[in-house]
Amino acid sequence: MSPSESPVNITVNGQPVQAAPGEWVIAAAERAGVYIPHFCYHPRMNSVGMCRMCIVDIDTGRGPALQPSCMVAVSEGMVVDTTSEQTRKAQDGVLEFLLLNHPLDCPVCDKGGECPLQDQTMAYGPGESRFVEEKRHFEKPIPVNDLVYLDRERCILCDRCTRFADEVAGDPLITFQDRGDQTQVNTFPELPFSSYFSGNTVQICPVGALTAVPYRFKARPWDLTEVTSTFPNPMGDRVVVQASRDQVLRYQGWDSDPVNWGWLTDKDRFSFETLTGDLRLGTPLVRGTSLGRPDPEGDELVEASWHLALDRAADAIRGAMSGSGPSSVAVLGGARLTNEDQYAWARLAKGVVGTDNVDAQLDDGLPPHVVLGLARATIDRACTPGGTVILMAPDPKEEQGTLYLRLRHAVVNDGVQLIEVTPRASGLSHLAAHRLHHRPGEAAAVAAALVGGDLDAAPGRDIGGVAADDVVAAAAALADRSDRPITVILGRPSLAEATGPTVDAVAELARFAKVLAVGGRPGLAYLPTLHRGNVFGALDMGLAPGLLPGRVTLADGGPAVAEHWGAVPPAPGADARGILQAAADGNIEVLILLGADPLGDFPDRPLAEAALDRVGTVVATDLFLNPSAARAHIVFPVAGFTERRGTHTNLEGRVTCQPQIVTPPGTARPDWVIAGELARRLGSDFGFDTPEDVWSEIVRVAPSHRNLTVDDVEADDGAVVSDSSVAFSPPPDATPVPPIDSYSLRLVAARRLFDRGTLVQHAPSLAVLAPRASIAVNPYDFQRVGVEPGTEVQVVSPAGELTLPVVPDAGVHRGTAAVTYNAPDRDVRDVIVADGVVTDVRIQTR
Repeated sequence: MSPSESPVNITVNGQPVQAAPGEWVIAAAERAGVYIPHFCYHPRMNSVGMCRMCIVDIDTGRGPALQPSCMVAVSEGMVVDTTSEQTRKAQDGVLEFLLLNHPLDCPVCDKGGECPLQDQTMAYGPGESRFVEEKRHFEKPIPVNDLVYLDRERCILCDRCTRFADEVAGDPLITFQDRGDQTQVNTFPELPFSSYFSGNTVQICPVGALTAVPYRFKARPWDLTEVTSTFPNPMGDRVVVQASRDQVLRYQGWDSDPVNWGWLTDKDRFSFETLTGDLRLGTPLVRGTSLGRPDPEGDELVEASWHLALDRAADAIRGAMSGSGPSSVAVLGGARLTNEDQYAWARLAKGVVGTDNVDAQLDDGLPPHVVLGLARATIDRACTPGGTVILMAPDPKEEQGTLYLRLRHAVVNDGVQLIEVTPRASGLSHLAAHRLHHRPGEAAAVAAALVGGDLDAAPGRDIGGVAADDVVAAAAALADRSDRPITVILGRPSLAEATGPTVDAVAELARFAKVLAVGGRPGLAYLPTLHRGNVFGALDMGLAPGLLPGRVTLADGGPAVAEHWGAVPPAPGADARGILQAAADGNIEVLILLGADPLGDFPDRPLAEAALDRVGTVVATDLFLNPSAARAHIVFPVAGFTERRGTHTNLEGRVTCQPQIVTPPGTARPDWVIAGELARRLGSDFGFDTPEDVWSEIVRVAPSHRNLTVDDVEADDGAVVSDSSVAFSPPPDATPVPPIDSYSLRLVAARRLFDRGTLVQHAPSLAVLAPRASIAVNPYDFQRVGVEPGTEVQVVSPAGELTLPVVPDAGVHRGTAAVTYNAPDRDVRDVIVADGVVTDVRIQTR
């Protein structure tokens, strides 16, 4: 209810209640502490009144009448009675009808113990059935996709799953079929429920009709312990973690109003399988020594004691510092860690070792001054009714699933105007008011024209590959709503182009933001969408070159932080590319990998190979022995999500808690413990005994976090950190983008939700979902290739060659080609010009 609206006064069971105008009776009653039983109603979806279980006595001034409380809006003076005799009789009858064909198999049903139908039958039902005839039967269970099974006999036709698929996810792939008593929910023939969000239908199903394959028959609700936590993704989705016998068995979405509304992607929901994988590391590994004794082989990673592994790592760091100086030590990664872990490693690297060669990103994000130096938006601001969202990022549906759901709802239901400024179509394109799909590398030209550049173009002229008329129309629409919030969803739209074009586009928008500020309008703010889990926490904690904890630079915050740490690096260090280049040149003696896999994930694979070949000692902390960790000299097993306590920072700067619910495998330890042990061996005692000790120091040292209390962070929705002393620095000159010839296609490389990443490949239920690699081109360009869809072609670039099947895709801009980054079967890094502004490829038939 907005401050300008007056509350509506109603009476519920004799008690006065104030409701918001237009609020459903069922919602107003629930806020007042009166529960009205229901099955089909869900507060995040449109009401349909299918189940009739929420029928209550409602008197609007013309006498009481039985009405479905999920379909009646409150009105002044309304009287609601949920306990009347006619209400009880109606609810009793509804339940008897629902149970006519519902199998009474609660002891073997996976929903038993947490089933609303079971609970409400006990509380409001008849106690026994008069139905003695044969119930209807269907084949059961049937897979609607690889993750969800459907038992049609148990379905009560509440319409929840079908509404979610259609209204929320925009994937109307499951629907009602047939008529009468044979009505059923099912998918279309030969078309599975191939939605990234299908697991949500299992969670909201009020009976056992939909069950999750990874959880089926694993536990009963009364066997589970649970905690509310934050999933380690950039959105910081709030979840309920459920475990039994010291093993995580299920994630459920938690309805956090400012974040994910209770929704999760299937990748996040079912990634709990990763934690219990057989390949988890549980013991330190050291190359050439086994538990303190020389290994005759000398070349293999073998199990060792923590004492030995820590001594080896400390000796290597000490030797590098004394022999080649602090800058010969570098740290890569850390985005998967908690804020406390990240702070401990930042203090070790910058305060103890004295190196600023630290980067949590692997050359696939944005410069820290862009992320921290711009006005930060919240998710709620982006979804403000009537506002404008400018999408200059990868497809949210593929990389930030729950942000996609929030944006989709805002566009469809709240009148948000979406303007796409991307090199290819996204999952939101069909909803966008204006689609400005430009050539890769030319976002700045389109942004400049959009916010007030020279639009006096001759007919037929294009701007960055976009028709000038389309840009003019989008600019006019943007100007019409300039008195309302404008939010830029900002990210790296393609890993086949440098960050320069994106930064140039931001510079154009920043000039526009100054114009809006002069007019006293809400202005323009940014919501950065970076790829890695807690990358925003990593930047806040100083795991980036030139930064210190609290969103301050070395130049501005160095003296204050040095008072706590004793010392800080004298000058900014190198980023990920600079670190690996220095390593390849032989200037890095010790490389510490914090959950990072440059061999598998860094855009320039040859550089990563050369770097790891030249480094004297590679120290890795990880959950699994990934390709880079397998090349390390020392490997520390670490505790993962749910196995250690800490905090997480999401893309809007919201800090929330991550409690521990299970123990880590073997002798694995939290990262902050490992960093503290190394510091002690290097002569500096951090004095950390618990993660709470680390947090207390963060609050004292980090300027941006000084006003945060423990209560703030432990609240259901956490607290947003907005202060930053880092300033955005527009580039002095625009990045030169080379012209494209008529024989080449400009490459777009973006991630998909399911790929060969650690979370997916170590979760058996998810690994099979990663699509095979292909190269997609516009139908016009496909005709020029002259082959059948799926034909293998040779993709050639200055960087190398790769064989891929080619397919037509109308969402790909003419003159460009799109590939999946990090696909499980082909490595597109073979054709990406990693040090170029853009990548041009040619397609040759074999």
